[in-house]
Amino acid sequence: MKGVGQRQVHRRGATATLDLVAVEEPLEVRVAGERVAITMRTPGDDEALALGFLFSEGLISGIADVGSVFHCGRPGDEGYGNAIDVVPAGGARVNLERLEPTRRGTLTSSACGVCGRQSIDDLMAIARPVEPGPSLSAALVAHAPQVLREVQGNFAQTGGVHAAAVLDQTGAVLASAEDVGRHNAVDKVMGMLLRRGLVPAVRQPGAPAVLVVSGRSSFEIIQKAAVARLAAVVGVSAASSLAIDLAERAGLTLATFVRGGSYNLYCHPERVIEP
Repeated sequence: MKGVGQRQVHRRGATATLDLVAVEEPLEVRVAGERVAITMRTPGDDEALALGFLFSEGLISGIADVGSVFHCGRPGDEGYGNAIDVVPAGGARVNLERLEPTRRGTLTSSACGVCGRQSIDDLMAIARPVEPGPSLSAALVAHAPQVLREVQGNFAQTGGVHAAAVLDQTGAVLASAEDVGRHNAVDKVMGMLLRRGLVPAVRQPGAPAVLVVSGRSSFEIIQKAAVARLAAVVGVSAASSLAIDLAERAGLTLATFVRGGSYNLYCHPERVIEP
Protein backbone atom coordinates (compact mmCIF):
# COMPACT_ATOMS: atom_id res chain seq x y z
CA MET A 1 0.00 0.00 0.00
CA LYS A 2 1.18 3.54 -0.70
CA GLY A 3 2.74 5.03 2.40
CA VAL A 4 3.88 1.66 3.70
CA GLY A 5 7.52 0.51 3.52
CA GLN A 6 9.57 -2.44 4.71
CA ARG A 7 12.47 -2.56 7.15
CA GLN A 8 14.34 -5.46 8.72
CA VAL A 9 13.39 -6.15 12.32
CA HIS A 10 14.90 -8.43 14.99
CA ARG A 11 12.28 -9.72 17.39
CA ARG A 12 13.28 -11.33 20.65
CA GLY A 13 13.51 -15.06 20.31
CA ALA A 14 12.96 -15.05 16.55
CA THR A 15 15.01 -14.70 13.39
CA ALA A 16 15.23 -11.42 11.51
CA THR A 17 12.30 -10.67 9.26
CA LEU A 18 10.79 -7.80 7.32
CA ASP A 19 8.40 -5.46 9.10
CA LEU A 20 5.85 -3.11 7.57
CA VAL A 21 6.39 0.51 8.67
CA ALA A 22 4.81 3.87 7.89
CA VAL A 23 6.78 5.94 5.40
CA GLU A 24 7.86 9.40 6.58
CA GLU A 25 9.46 11.94 4.23
CA PRO A 26 9.71 15.73 4.08
CA LEU A 27 7.42 17.81 1.89
CA GLU A 28 8.30 21.39 1.03
CA VAL A 29 5.23 23.51 0.30
CA ARG A 30 5.76 26.48 -2.01
CA VAL A 31 3.48 29.24 -3.23
CA ALA A 32 4.46 30.61 -6.64
CA GLY A 33 7.95 29.26 -6.07
CA GLU A 34 8.38 30.69 -2.57
CA ARG A 35 8.84 28.19 0.24
CA VAL A 36 6.28 28.60 3.01
CA ALA A 37 6.71 25.41 5.06
CA ILE A 38 8.34 22.02 5.32
CA THR A 39 6.50 19.21 7.03
CA MET A 40 7.30 15.56 7.67
CA ARG A 41 4.50 13.54 6.11
CA THR A 42 3.49 10.20 4.64
CA PRO A 43 3.74 10.52 0.83
CA GLY A 44 0.43 10.46 -0.98
CA ASP A 45 -2.30 13.07 -1.42
CA ASP A 46 0.41 15.75 -1.43
CA GLU A 47 -1.73 18.12 -3.49
CA ALA A 48 -4.55 17.83 -0.98
CA LEU A 49 -2.10 18.30 1.90
CA ALA A 50 -0.71 21.52 0.41
CA LEU A 51 -4.15 22.92 -0.40
CA GLY A 52 -5.54 21.99 3.01
CA PHE A 53 -2.60 23.61 4.77
CA LEU A 54 -2.93 26.87 2.83
CA PHE A 55 -6.69 26.88 3.36
CA SER A 56 -6.44 26.25 7.10
CA GLU A 57 -3.90 29.05 7.42
CA GLY A 58 -6.21 31.47 5.65
CA LEU A 59 -3.86 31.95 2.70
CA ILE A 60 -6.54 30.79 0.25
CA SER A 61 -10.28 31.03 0.78
CA GLY A 62 -11.43 28.46 -1.76
CA ILE A 63 -10.49 26.46 -4.84
CA ALA A 64 -11.13 29.53 -7.03
CA ASP A 65 -7.90 31.01 -5.60
CA VAL A 66 -5.83 28.12 -7.01
CA GLY A 67 -4.48 28.04 -10.56
CA SER A 68 -2.37 24.88 -10.54
CA VAL A 69 -0.59 22.49 -8.17
CA PHE A 70 2.39 20.39 -9.19
CA HIS A 71 5.43 18.59 -7.83
CA CYS A 72 8.66 20.42 -8.56
CA GLY A 73 11.47 18.90 -10.62
CA ARG A 74 11.34 15.95 -12.99
CA PRO A 75 10.38 12.33 -12.35
CA GLY A 76 13.51 10.32 -11.69
CA ASP A 77 15.44 13.20 -10.16
CA GLU A 78 16.68 12.70 -6.61
CA GLY A 79 14.11 13.98 -4.15
CA TYR A 80 11.40 14.31 -6.79
CA GLY A 81 8.00 14.33 -5.14
CA ASN A 82 9.15 16.05 -1.96
CA ALA A 83 8.46 19.63 -3.08
CA ILE A 84 5.11 20.92 -4.30
CA ASP A 85 4.21 24.33 -5.71
CA VAL A 86 0.79 25.97 -5.55
CA VAL A 87 0.34 28.66 -8.20
CA PRO A 88 -2.47 31.14 -7.45
CA ALA A 89 -5.20 31.70 -10.03
CA GLY A 90 -5.03 34.83 -12.12
CA GLY A 91 -6.11 37.78 -10.02
CA ALA A 92 -5.96 35.86 -6.74
CA ARG A 93 -3.77 37.32 -4.03
CA VAL A 94 -2.16 34.97 -1.53
CA ASN A 95 -1.10 36.87 1.57
CA LEU A 96 1.98 35.03 2.81
CA GLU A 97 2.28 37.47 5.68
CA ARG A 98 -0.47 35.54 7.44
CA LEU A 99 2.12 32.91 8.26
CA GLU A 100 4.14 33.55 11.39
CA PRO A 101 7.57 34.78 10.23
CA THR A 102 9.37 32.37 12.54
CA ARG A 103 7.58 29.40 10.99
CA ARG A 104 8.15 30.06 7.30
CA GLY A 105 11.04 28.14 5.81
CA THR A 106 11.54 26.05 8.94
CA LEU A 107 11.24 22.32 9.45
CA THR A 108 8.02 21.20 11.06
CA SER A 109 7.86 17.77 12.62
CA SER A 110 4.93 15.52 11.80
CA ALA A 111 3.62 16.06 15.35
CA CYS A 112 4.08 19.83 15.52
CA GLY A 113 0.89 21.00 13.90
CA VAL A 114 0.28 24.47 12.57
CA CYS A 115 2.56 26.56 14.74
CA GLY A 116 2.56 30.34 15.03
CA ARG A 117 -1.06 30.99 15.94
CA GLN A 118 -0.60 32.79 19.22
CA SER A 119 -4.17 33.40 20.30
CA ILE A 120 -7.78 32.60 19.68
CA ASP A 121 -8.38 36.23 18.77
CA ASP A 122 -5.90 35.91 15.92
CA LEU A 123 -7.80 32.97 14.47
CA MET A 124 -11.25 34.47 14.97
CA ALA A 125 -10.11 37.43 12.88
CA ILE A 126 -10.21 35.15 9.82
CA ALA A 127 -12.80 32.58 10.93
CA ARG A 128 -16.11 33.91 12.25
CA PRO A 129 -18.17 31.57 14.48
CA VAL A 130 -19.92 28.80 12.55
CA GLU A 131 -23.69 28.87 12.11
CA PRO A 132 -26.03 26.87 14.39
CA GLY A 133 -26.88 23.30 13.36
CA PRO A 134 -27.03 20.81 11.91
CA SER A 135 -28.45 18.38 14.47
CA LEU A 136 -26.27 15.30 15.00
CA SER A 137 -27.53 12.07 16.49
CA ALA A 138 -25.80 10.78 19.61
CA ALA A 139 -25.39 7.46 17.80
CA LEU A 140 -23.46 9.14 14.99
CA VAL A 141 -21.05 10.72 17.47
CA ALA A 142 -20.57 7.44 19.35
CA HIS A 143 -20.01 5.45 16.16
CA ALA A 144 -17.73 7.93 14.37
CA PRO A 145 -14.41 6.38 15.54
CA GLN A 146 -15.53 3.00 14.21
CA VAL A 147 -16.24 4.63 10.84
CA LEU A 148 -12.72 6.08 10.97
CA ARG A 149 -11.15 2.71 11.75
CA GLU A 150 -12.76 1.22 8.66
CA VAL A 151 -10.75 3.57 6.41
CA GLN A 152 -7.39 3.10 8.20
CA GLY A 153 -5.74 0.67 5.80
CA ASN A 154 -2.20 1.88 6.48
CA PHE A 155 -2.73 1.77 10.23
CA ALA A 156 -3.89 -1.82 9.97
CA GLN A 157 -0.60 -2.64 8.23
CA THR A 158 1.80 -0.60 10.39
CA GLY A 159 0.12 0.72 13.54
CA GLY A 160 2.09 3.90 12.90
CA VAL A 161 -0.19 6.52 11.33
CA HIS A 162 -2.96 8.86 12.33
CA ALA A 163 -6.21 9.28 10.44
CA ALA A 164 -8.87 11.89 9.82
CA ALA A 165 -12.24 11.76 8.12
CA VAL A 166 -15.04 14.20 7.42
CA LEU A 167 -18.65 12.99 7.64
CA ASP A 168 -21.93 14.54 6.65
CA GLN A 169 -24.90 14.82 8.99
CA THR A 170 -25.93 11.21 8.32
CA GLY A 171 -22.47 9.77 9.02
CA ALA A 172 -21.48 9.20 5.38
CA VAL A 173 -17.72 9.55 4.76
CA LEU A 174 -16.97 12.47 2.41
CA ALA A 175 -13.16 12.30 2.68
CA SER A 176 -10.55 10.35 4.64
CA ALA A 177 -6.77 10.27 4.87
CA GLU A 178 -3.89 8.80 6.87
CA ASP A 179 -0.52 10.31 7.72
CA VAL A 180 2.27 10.03 10.28
CA GLY A 181 1.20 13.51 11.39
CA ARG A 182 -2.34 13.98 12.67
CA HIS A 183 -2.36 17.60 11.47
CA ASN A 184 -1.26 16.45 8.03
CA ALA A 185 -4.10 13.92 7.93
CA VAL A 186 -6.57 16.71 8.65
CA ASP A 187 -5.00 18.98 6.02
CA LYS A 188 -5.31 16.17 3.48
CA VAL A 189 -9.04 15.72 4.02
CA MET A 190 -9.57 19.49 3.97
CA GLY A 191 -7.68 19.69 0.68
CA MET A 192 -9.79 16.89 -0.78
CA LEU A 193 -12.97 18.73 0.15
CA LEU A 194 -11.56 22.04 -1.10
CA ARG A 195 -10.91 20.59 -4.56
CA ARG A 196 -14.56 19.50 -4.71
CA GLY A 197 -15.81 22.91 -3.58
CA LEU A 198 -17.27 21.45 -0.36
CA VAL A 199 -15.44 23.78 2.03
CA PRO A 200 -16.06 26.26 3.43
CA ALA A 201 -19.08 24.13 4.31
CA VAL A 202 -22.65 25.33 4.02
CA ARG A 203 -25.66 24.12 5.94
CA GLN A 204 -27.40 21.78 3.50
CA PRO A 205 -27.99 18.02 3.21
CA GLY A 206 -24.86 16.10 2.29
CA ALA A 207 -22.51 18.92 3.29
CA PRO A 208 -19.42 18.33 5.46
CA ALA A 209 -20.41 18.45 9.13
CA VAL A 210 -18.12 16.40 11.40
CA LEU A 211 -14.33 16.05 11.56
CA VAL A 212 -13.21 12.76 13.15
CA VAL A 213 -9.59 12.42 14.32
CA SER A 214 -7.68 9.44 15.66
CA GLY A 215 -5.67 11.33 18.24
CA ARG A 216 -5.77 14.28 20.59
CA SER A 217 -7.94 17.30 19.75
CA SER A 218 -5.57 20.25 19.95
CA PHE A 219 -5.96 23.95 19.17
CA GLU A 220 -4.73 23.40 15.61
CA ILE A 221 -7.24 20.63 14.93
CA ILE A 222 -10.12 22.86 16.05
CA GLN A 223 -8.64 25.70 13.97
CA LYS A 224 -8.84 23.63 10.79
CA ALA A 225 -12.44 22.60 11.49
CA ALA A 226 -13.43 26.19 12.24
CA VAL A 227 -11.92 27.58 9.03
CA ALA A 228 -13.73 24.84 7.08
CA ARG A 229 -17.04 25.84 8.76
CA LEU A 230 -17.68 22.35 10.14
CA ALA A 231 -20.11 21.85 13.00
CA ALA A 232 -18.30 19.35 15.23
CA VAL A 233 -15.02 17.62 16.00
CA VAL A 234 -14.97 14.05 17.32
CA GLY A 235 -11.75 12.62 18.78
CA VAL A 236 -10.85 9.30 20.33
CA SER A 237 -8.50 10.98 22.80
CA ALA A 238 -8.43 14.06 25.00
CA ALA A 239 -8.75 17.75 24.15
CA SER A 240 -6.49 20.53 25.37
CA SER A 241 -7.81 23.50 27.34
CA LEU A 242 -7.13 25.88 24.46
CA ALA A 243 -8.90 23.57 22.01
CA ILE A 244 -12.00 23.64 24.22
CA ASP A 245 -11.83 27.42 24.54
CA LEU A 246 -11.51 27.81 20.77
CA ALA A 247 -14.39 25.40 20.08
CA GLU A 248 -16.60 27.45 22.39
CA ARG A 249 -15.69 30.73 20.69
CA ALA A 250 -15.90 29.25 17.18
CA GLY A 251 -19.31 27.66 17.71
CA LEU A 252 -18.13 24.05 17.33
CA THR A 253 -19.33 21.01 19.24
CA LEU A 254 -16.41 18.99 20.61
CA ALA A 255 -16.64 15.32 21.66
CA THR A 256 -13.61 13.56 23.18
CA PHE A 257 -12.73 10.10 24.50
CA VAL A 258 -15.32 8.68 22.11
CA ARG A 259 -14.99 4.99 22.90
CA GLY A 260 -17.33 2.10 23.49
CA GLY A 261 -20.45 4.18 22.96
CA SER A 262 -19.58 6.87 25.50
CA TYR A 263 -17.97 10.28 25.14
CA ASN A 264 -17.26 13.59 26.84
CA LEU A 265 -19.11 16.49 25.25
CA TYR A 266 -17.76 20.03 25.38
CA CYS A 267 -19.20 23.21 23.87
CA HIS A 268 -22.56 23.60 22.14
CA PRO A 269 -24.04 20.24 23.24
CA GLU A 270 -27.43 21.30 21.80
CA ARG A 271 -26.34 19.92 18.42
CA VAL A 272 -26.22 16.33 19.71
CA ILE A 273 -29.67 14.82 19.95
CA GLU A 274 -30.51 11.71 21.96
CA PRO A 275 -33.33 9.54 20.55
